[in-house]
Amino acid sequence: MKLFDTHTHLYLPEFDADGGGEAAVARAVEAGVEAMLMPNVDLSTIAPLRKLQAACPGRVYAAMGLHPTEVKESWRRDVAEALAAVQPGDVAVGEVGMDLYWDRTFRDQQMQALEMQAQYAVEHDLPLVIHCREALPETLEVLSGVRGARGVMHSFGGTEADVDAVRRALGDDWFFGINGIVTFKNCRVAEAIPAITVSRLLLETDSPYLAPVPHRGKRNESAYIVRTAARVADALGMSPDALAGATTSNAYSFLRIR
Repeated sequence: MKLFDTHTHLYLPEFDADGGGEAAVARAVEAGVEAMLMPNVDLSTIAPLRKLQAACPGRVYAAMGLHPTEVKESWRRDVAEALAAVQPGDVAVGEVGMDLYWDRTFRDQQMQALEMQAQYAVEHDLPLVIHCREALPETLEVLSGVRGARGVMHSFGGTEADVDAVRRALGDDWFFGINGIVTFKNCRVAEAIPAITVSRLLLETDSPYLAPVPHRGKRNESAYIVRTAARVADALGMSPDALAGATTSNAYSFLRIR
């Protein structure tokens, strides 16, 4: 089984206690993960992301951007600095988007920051890694106004109606990233997976967050993606190996690595 974790943050300090990011990458490779996309969070995470990327060539690919929960009073400067950190070989702009779950104070600024980063992505022919929490209408409003934007709805946990809303607003070629929440007992996202179809599915972990069952509540890591792959395969009536092959091919095509 060859898997591609299209969203993981193994460079964060949560991994320092047991070997750091390099050890976590090694565990993932042993589990069958051949490559990982690591989106940036804020200005402080650029350096550790670059350090891990340099230590694991061919395994770790970088996305650069400013996470929506980091959009504060200095957002214009922070977005500009994050985009200035893009290097040749970076494969996406992310993690960007909107998050109104905890706080709506910077709603308008989040929309402007998303538009700024989406425009950059289009200008540089890069896909977007979109974080969207309690903000689907606002996110689609911004993205539908950026002609040529393409990307993935990261950590998708919505319904078939949400899939339809994304496609009506943005077109049929957007991807949906499925992670460990699909294994949670009361999560309904598995019901939407057939509507997404395997051709538009990407697998991810969002490590160190959202660990799949039976690791729920513990620190997540990329090696655990095999649990997510098994659940998604079951939802589609596919074998895990076939699902892994299809979603890994999708990842390379989405990121235009091969």
